[in-house]
Amino acid sequence: MMLDRETLLLAYRTMRRIRDFEERVNGEFVAGHVPGFVHLYSGEEAIAVGVCTHLDAADYIGSTHRGHGHSLAKGCDPKRMMLEILGKAEGLCAGKGGSMHIADLQRGMLGANAIVGGSPPLVIGAALTAKTLKSDRVAVAFTGDGGSNQGTIFEAMNMAVVLQLPAIFVIENNGYGEGTAVEYAVGAEDLARRAAGFGMPAAKVDGRDFFAVYDAAAGAVARARAGGGPSFIEARCTRIHGHYCGDPQTYRSKEELTQARELHDPLAAFRGRVLASGELTAGELDSIDRLAATEMADAVTAAHAGTAPSVEALYTDVYAAY
Repeated sequence: MMLDRETLLLAYRTMRRIRDFEERVNGEFVAGHVPGFVHLYSGEEAIAVGVCTHLDAADYIGSTHRGHGHSLAKGCDPKRMMLEILGKAEGLCAGKGGSMHIADLQRGMLGANAIVGGSPPLVIGAALTAKTLKSDRVAVAFTGDGGSNQGTIFEAMNMAVVLQLPAIFVIENNGYGEGTAVEYAVGAEDLARRAAGFGMPAAKVDGRDFFAVYDAAAGAVARARAGGGPSFIEARCTRIHGHYCGDPQTYRSKEELTQARELHDPLAAFRGRVLASGELTAGELDSIDRLAATEMADAVTAAHAGTAPSVEALYTDVYAAY
């Protein structure tokens, strides 16, 4: 479908913000400033942005351990995210969640999740809430190809079909579950065809192509809002970094690693397309690049200036009273 300039500018701005955020996080991790593990979203930006462009703050998403891109695409504040990742009290979760547990319920971000396949059961709960309250809200579960074999996901997809919930299951297939190739770990030849067996529409798209993801998500979101039930999207993509920061990636060839940046970069693909079509100019895109770099530099500065949580904070946010 044809997109207006404002939508194209927003899409590129969000993808660039994600990329710059992740590269700054990588630098902070290497410098020893980030506690815990970090899993970067670089190379997968077109998926989160292609889907979340159709959502607003009242819609829900559930994420994975690789959740920074989903958070930014849903509208979370990068400065408070950086504070959180560096473990500061001013962070989105008061410095207690870190990289793998960022959440922002005000933005409908139900949380990154260190449990493989953890988001689909949470998301169908949010989708059931939306249906029960007769709202037009939708809920999106992001999962990796490694998590696509989890029984929790199969149960969630089946329940979503049975109850006709406004849920969308997005599998980000980057080819590896940690270091295990998807061709070895998945018995089915096609993840989308396997999902279709549960009784829902299922699409397979190039996850490096924002426009392909955007089109697939448009139909899925519209169907869910109209009461048409769940959908499934498999988005094939290429991970630029390793499974985690510091991953030696001995399971990938040097040629594959080079191609990840030079041939499979979704930002470069987006830029090439809109410049060739004349929809945007190089000046507009370059301006976005500069602003994003400044914004993320400011986020890092703010994170270093943040304060550590107090010892007393250990005893808060442990239980919720209903």
